[in-house]
Parts: sequence; structure tokens; C-alpha cells
Amino acid sequence: MKRRNHPIVIIGVLFFVFGFVTWLGSVLIPYLRIACQLNNFASYLVAFSFYISYTVMAIPAAAVLRRTGYKKGMAIGLLIMAAGALLFIPAAGNRNYQLFLTGLFIQGTGLAILQTAANPYITILGPLESAARRISVMGICNGIAGVLGPLIIGSVMLKDADAIREKVLSLPAGQKTAVLEQLAHRVILPYSLISLALVLLSVWVYFSGLPELAADPTEEGADDGAGAEGHVIGKTHIFQFPHLLLGVLTLFLYVGVEVIAGDTIINYGASQGIPLSTAKFFTSCTLTSMLAGYLLGIVLIPKYLSQTTVLKISAGMGLLFVFIALSTKGIMSVAFIALLGLANSLVWPSIWPLAIKGLGRFTPIGSSLLIIAIGGGALLPLLYGWLADLSTPQHAYWVVVPCYCFIGYYAVSGHKSGQSTL
Repeated sequence: MKRRNHPIVIIGVLFFVFGFVTWLGSVLIPYLRIACQLNNFASYLVAFSFYISYTVMAIPAAAVLRRTGYKKGMAIGLLIMAAGALLFIPAAGNRNYQLFLTGLFIQGTGLAILQTAANPYITILGPLESAARRISVMGICNGIAGVLGPLIIGSVMLKDADAIREKVLSLPAGQKTAVLEQLAHRVILPYSLISLALVLLSVWVYFSGLPELAADPTEEGADDGAGAEGHVIGKTHIFQFPHLLLGVLTLFLYVGVEVIAGDTIINYGASQGIPLSTAKFFTSCTLTSMLAGYLLGIVLIPKYLSQTTVLKISAGMGLLFVFIALSTKGIMSVAFIALLGLANSLVWPSIWPLAIKGLGRFTPIGSSLLIIAIGGGALLPLLYGWLADLSTPQHAYWVVVPCYCFIGYYAVSGHKSGQSTL
């Protein structure tokens, strides 16, 4: 039993890394907004630079994995992430926003390799019908790290942020620059430690006993048209799977709303008159509600609820919560943005198995397309920031409404497109 679970433990650690590094963006956005004196739109380039790397690098990541295999590819991904984290040191020294963004892009590149390997790996590590349950377990690892990351790093980088933000408004240029440079230097120690941890993890993964798996062991023989369920018979390219293509679009929209819920809530709380000393905890609240959803997924899927039913419920909750957030003020409105974490929690683990079902030998490229969809986390928060500057941070949340509607469509009928049985 211990030997059989060893791969799951390793992938669980990697999902912890995903969560810790990914959700630091929620702290970096308000932190760099002060340190580099940015508006809403410019500050959300933090999310854009990090998540656009998935879109740019997903196909190259698949090529890397074909050449290296899963285990070596994961080790390489961790080293690339460490290099991106190290770039924060010169960026802080020069208070260079472009260099910060470059470091984030490099971190995202490493994560693209890790995600391209880890998500299909955990999906095909057991029966497809319980894949959402296994991914929910990985989501717990991701969620715990997502809660801890902003709390730990936020306590360092956003300490006395309210006072600093007010102070620089009245200082002459020379003194203002000195204060902002001192603030920028706060990032050096935590990101140096993060880089060291990533290097050590890379060594551990490289020398681990993580086995290589076939692209989809449940559908071996698909190359000659004899797939286990017949879905790949006569298929010559990936665009002949409409349920996958719709899944890619659904995942694009979903990742966008997930990042909006986690990365905008600190700034949104501040816009509602809540001090940053309090608002810095709000992302952890979003991820705590997401963590609760993962726990529910482990209990409910597939014994009590199917993956499609969960996806329908998630879309409905998302619409309900955002309408309440839009119609209320203050801490009540912020609380329902945080509750979007609960609505979002089981969307990712439900979409993945529905989208890659029946792909057979096309599973690796299908996985790469789904990783490309993570680019939604780059574009939709940027759209949110533009709308927030144009109107208000609260009204900008209207952008998530059509996204949840499309998630609901995929749950009801979109996942069946082009397939006789699912």
C-alpha cells in the first residue's frame, strides 16, 4: 500500500508547490502596486505575466516531457521556477517592475511543465470515474499551500502597508524613492528561500521512484483504432473532439474567474474601506472556502454526485454568490467574493476528466490544450483591472457572470458534444 501510494504523495507535494507559488500573486499585486506605484490595470499584469506563460509554453512543455519523461520533466520545471524566483532579487534591488514580471513569466513556465505532467498523471493513475476525487485530494494540497502562502509572505511584504501607502503621498521625491526601495527589498529574503526550496524539491523528484505511465493506460491500442471505448476510431487530429475543445474554452473561463476571486479580493477589500492590514488575509479566506469544497468533493464524488452534477452546482453557486457580492457593500460583499472559492473548487477536477475522456493516443496533446487554457488567468484579471479603472472594483465583477453561464452550459450539454456515450 505504501509503495502504491508513493507516486500520489510525490504529486501531492508538487500540487502543494503549485498552490504556494501561484497564490502569492494575490499578495504581489497590492505589494507591487505600492512599491512600483501602479494603477489597477498595471498591477494585474502580475497575473497576466504569470498565467500567460501557460498559454505560450504549454505545447513546448509537452515536447519537453516527450523527450525527458514525466519525472525528469518535473525536476526541470522546478529548476526553471527556482530561476524565476531568483530574478526577484535584482528586480527588488532596482525596483524594476518589468524584471518582476519577467521573473513571474519564468516561474509560470516552470509550472506549465509541472502542470502538463501532473494533471494527466493523477487523472490516469486510477479509474477515470473517480478522477475528480483524486484531483480533489490534490486540490487539498494545493489549497492548503494557497492558504499558507499569502498568510506567510503577506505578513512580511504587506507589513504596515497602509501606513506606507499614506506616507508616500506626502513625501518629496527623494524620500519617497527611499521608502519605496526599502519596501521593495522585503521580497528578497522570502523569494531566496523559495528558490532554495524549489532546487531541493527538484533533486528529490529526480532521485525519487516516480514511475513513468502510458498516456492513457485505459485506452491502449488506440493507435490502430481499437480504443477501449471506440472514441478514437477514425480520428486523425485533435480538432475532431468537440467535447475537448469546449472543455478548453470552459477551463479558460474558469481559471479566469478563479484567479479573479483570489487575486483581486485584497485590493477589492481595500476599495471597500477595509485596511490592508486586514484585507491581506482575504485571499486565504477565498482559498479556505475552496479547500472546503475539495473536502466535499472527496466525500461526494462519485458515490453521491457525478462529475457533471457537481459542475452544474458549481456554476449555479458561482452566479448566486457574485450577484450577492454585486448587490451588497463592505465586508458582506467581500465575503461572497471569498465564497467564490467554494463555487470554484470542484470545477477544475470535474472539467479535466470530462474533457480528456475518450482521447486515447491524443491524450497528451489534449492535456497540453487544457494547460494552454490556464491563460484565462492572464487575460480575464487584466480585463477586470481595466474595468475597475473604468468604473469601480465592484462593478468589474460583472465580468465573471458570462463565465459561470458557460461553465453551466458545458456541464449540461457541452461535454457530450461529438460523443455517443459519456
